[in-house]
Amino acid sequence: MTGQVAKLPYSVPTMAEINARPYCGLKAVSTFSGGGGSSLGYRMAGVQVLWASEFIESARETYRANFPSTIIDGRDIREVTPASILEATNLREGELDIFDGSPPCSAFSAAGKGAKGWGREKRYSDGAQQVVDDLFFEYARLVEGLQPKVFIAENVKGLVRGVAIGYFKLILNRLKECGYQVEARVLNAAWLGVPQARERVIFIGVRNDLNAGPVFPKPLPYCYTVREALAGLEAGVEPELSMERYAVGAEWRKLRQGHGSDRYINLVRAHYDAPCPTISANAGNVSAASVTHPVECRKFSVAETRRLCSFPDDFVLNGNPRQQIERMGRAVPPVMMAAVAQTVSKTIFAKAA
Repeated sequence: MTGQVAKLPYSVPTMAEINARPYCGLKAVSTFSGGGGSSLGYRMAGVQVLWASEFIESARETYRANFPSTIIDGRDIREVTPASILEATNLREGELDIFDGSPPCSAFSAAGKGAKGWGREKRYSDGAQQVVDDLFFEYARLVEGLQPKVFIAENVKGLVRGVAIGYFKLILNRLKECGYQVEARVLNAAWLGVPQARERVIFIGVRNDLNAGPVFPKPLPYCYTVREALAGLEAGVEPELSMERYAVGAEWRKLRQGHGSDRYINLVRAHYDAPCPTISANAGNVSAASVTHPVECRKFSVAETRRLCSFPDDFVLNGNPRQQIERMGRAVPPVMMAAVAQTVSKTIFAKAA
């Protein structure tokens, strides 16, 4: 049929193939960078990430292993100044093309505690902890000081629901006050080439003097399924990801593919012929309720999680299997961010050129 987009087999390029792609001329700075999900998406789109910030040491180790040429700053974001970023990147105020960030807002995630979680320290599996509720305003502080041409920020869908809406409006207004046209939309990674139904709020801001507005990627006319994502995967399964000895394992046996538990709210048995439900930071914790394999009483393996989160098979991860899966569960799916970055590059920057 004329105009129909062909569905290609699911495939994510290797790190070598991605690094061989030419740069498009745009330069980015990334904050709250984790193990590099967003940065990898930018690299897929040809954008060069000059500098990144990440507070968690184990995440920085993963980032360094995959992006050795990017400067990685380990300070708490509250200690980072616009001047220090500009000095490190050899840029002046207003020269940066894209300022990226995924400020943690875990209280508003599907597994979070909502308003009850405000002001409490967030604990990570490697022992680090941090109060995260104010970090979006730290992101805005850096936007104001750097004055990038465009900023792109990502957060959980819960930010635009219930009691969080007031907080969302404060963030939106603060970003607009920095001198930008700003729009936020909920995007589903499953309609952007990722075999995972992961909904996230994406903020895009365009500096007022560019005379262009935010533009978001158009959804594909198809999704990839778990079966398509795992096709041909020969990597082994880590035995420590079995749920056999735990209560969630007994509950799992009562579920059909594609169904969740009434007893354990986050326990979901994935379906082979649908996109995977959201893979959270808890997805590698075998005693906790989260998304599971469709037909085996276990969590998805590290190699399977790479596929379902759209990371290359050779993307380097550090730590034990639970920590490796947590790293991907916290990340923006690279293929999703690549779609956002490509759209911004081909529309907003093309108009500004």
